[in-house]
Amino acid sequence: MTRWIAQWHPDDPAFWQTTGKTVARRNLLFSILAEHLGFTVWTLWSIVAAKLGSYSFSTDQLFWLVALPNLVGSALRIPYTFGPARFGGRNFTVVSALLLLVPAVLLGVAVSDPGTPYWLFLVIAATAGVGGGNFASSMANITYFYPRDRQGSALGLNAAGGNIGVSSVQLVLPLVIGAFGLAWAGWFWVPLIVVAAACAWLFMDNLSVARARPREQLAVAGNAQTWIMSLLYVGTFGSFIGYSTAFPLLAKSLFPGAPWQAVAFAGPLLGSLIRPLGGWLSDRLGGARVTLWNFALMAVGVALVGAATTSGNFWMFFLTFQLLFLTAGVGNGSTYRMIPAIFLALAGPDRVEEGKRQASAAVGIISAVGAFGGFLVNRGFGMSFAATGSPATALLTFAAFYVACFAITWWCYVRTAGAPRLAEARV
Repeated sequence: MTRWIAQWHPDDPAFWQTTGKTVARRNLLFSILAEHLGFTVWTLWSIVAAKLGSYSFSTDQLFWLVALPNLVGSALRIPYTFGPARFGGRNFTVVSALLLLVPAVLLGVAVSDPGTPYWLFLVIAATAGVGGGNFASSMANITYFYPRDRQGSALGLNAAGGNIGVSSVQLVLPLVIGAFGLAWAGWFWVPLIVVAAACAWLFMDNLSVARARPREQLAVAGNAQTWIMSLLYVGTFGSFIGYSTAFPLLAKSLFPGAPWQAVAFAGPLLGSLIRPLGGWLSDRLGGARVTLWNFALMAVGVALVGAATTSGNFWMFFLTFQLLFLTAGVGNGSTYRMIPAIFLALAGPDRVEEGKRQASAAVGIISAVGAFGGFLVNRGFGMSFAATGSPATALLTFAAFYVACFAITWWCYVRTAGAPRLAEARV
């Protein structure tokens, strides 16, 4: 069975009210389900690495296991972006969901053998990167379903539903592992993945208007706006996924006796739930302005976490880290809202469909580079511990980066003289 919709005009108010809204919401719902499981599989190793004490790996080696899925996931986001346009959003969601079975099953097998070597753990952790690719295909697909004035909220909800997968895995896995053993960190997700793939097959749609050739989509790589936004997304989403996956191992290393397992899920949940607020505020105030001041708060947040790491107080460390999760979540929503606004403004009112295609293609590159930030955060912590036994050097580097992002956002998008066309569109 193949389900393609040939006529799709979400910016037509009459079409939206009579037909578009219902179809768009249905596709958004099941896109969120599949993307949610993508994030859970992608970030499994944030908990599993902290539970590998019997294998006697160093802190730096464990951070490698957490970092590799981020690296692979960021690379996969570029080809995954082209999937919905080439094969159809529904069709590609089914395939990308089923691919999640590979890392889940391999993890269940590997941790059942106490003799599994470190290099094999690295390979299996890398396969979890397929979960990271799901985000790009899902966001590129959902962009086409919604009218321009609702894309910020729709993309925010889609992303938040996926991002909550990080919180889910950090809440559920310690309980599952405690009850059934470490192997169930993989086996637990298998039936849920099958259900998500089946729902996508039965209830989602393909849009003919979203079809485009990869060569046409890759043309956005030559646009400077793609790379500016990629850098900003490293600061927002890269921080979110990096801090989410690093927190359990970081907390265990700094505060060995603290109840980190009971609260590790809270930060990713906060960052995920607040993400739609970033999109909502951006729809009303402009994504660039929200992003600008959000980076300022992120720099303050890193400074507070740095102070808390030397306080000896786990709860101070935990609470200051929540500011980082909150601001990363708001920034995720605001930067993602900027992408379609920028490319629609550059295309002009007479080339709306072209602007949408460019925005959808840019999502892949921007989300790929942004996800790479998750790898950099974990490697930053790993190298900082290996060199100094402390995360201080990594945190100082992160703070300097946020200051640079603040300056770039102001220069490129906020000052009217610097980007008059974009400023008029209230990016």
